[in-house]
Amino acid sequence: MGRKNKGLCFYHRRKKISAGTVKEIFSWMFSICVLTFIAFVLVYFGGMTTSMIGVSMEPSVQNGDTVYIDRFTYILGEPKQGDVIVFLPNGNEKSHYYIKRVVAVPGDTVQIIGGRLYVNNEIEPTGEIALDRMTDAGIAENAIVLGNDEYFVLGDNRNNSEDSRSANIGMVKKEHILGRAWFYRGGSGNVMGFVK
Repeated sequence: MGRKNKGLCFYHRRKKISAGTVKEIFSWMFSICVLTFIAFVLVYFGGMTTSMIGVSMEPSVQNGDTVYIDRFTYILGEPKQGDVIVFLPNGNEKSHYYIKRVVAVPGDTVQIIGGRLYVNNEIEPTGEIALDRMTDAGIAENAIVLGNDEYFVLGDNRNNSEDSRSANIGMVKKEHILGRAWFYRGGSGNVMGFVK
């Protein structure tokens, strides 16, 4: 009886990758790309922070608080009266970010008379924050009409604030606004909340 010679065999069966496996791999890759994109958008538009320097926004934001900046809102719309914004004064990249409240928007007329703010000849209404009479009207002693992309900003602690009344700050142009201050965390980390 003859025996078959079983020698070495270099032939291997190729494993076939099923269509289901390929579909699952692409599904995972797509999910990872989408999650990476969402994470980037969240960090870019809502995760940027700055620190409050000084007491000009007390009691709303305290010295040393970390302020989170919403960069998305002003892509879709414009700053509104009452918004707390983060900006570079005159676009100066070497300056620190300023945090102030918008009190007048493009087209408005602003003037400070007797320590009180008048916007379009109407006295500023008293809101939740008790505002002291301003001892220095600065450049707003005379009526100012805001241009197309100009905003007039004041600190909430008005007698301890360098803001649009100062000639070196003046009106804030839209292009110099980084975003809206929307959330803060106290220096100790114990106090946090939305910027009002």
